[in-house]
Amino acid sequence: MQDQLREEISSIIQQEIKDPGIGFITILDVRMTEDLKYAKVLYSVYGSEEERAKTMEALSRARGYIKHLLGGRIKLRYTPDLTFAFDTEQEKLARIDELLKKVGSEKVESVPED
Repeated sequence: MQDQLREEISSIIQQEIKDPGIGFITILDVRMTEDLKYAKVLYSVYGSEEERAKTMEALSRARGYIKHLLGGRIKLRYTPDLTFAFDTEQEKLARIDELLKKVGSEKVESVPED
């Protein structure tokens, strides 16, 4: 169910929402409560902090409309209330990867040659 919600929300944002505040967004995951009444939508935005803030505001404005469209596309007793949250996990992973590459290249440079 969560994968279906992720795909539908992504489709709605890309095709139905005409707000210029929404930047280059990727819906990464949807986490639902056990009773299926609430869904936390994790997303990432490519761009600056300003673009992220604009996207967050635009998603907040469009939340009710997205829920309305979602209700017509999925078969659930209740359409879940949506909460959008910027996923910082991807940034953390990218930063760790960058640091590991830097440490790896420093080790290669410091290895003495025979």
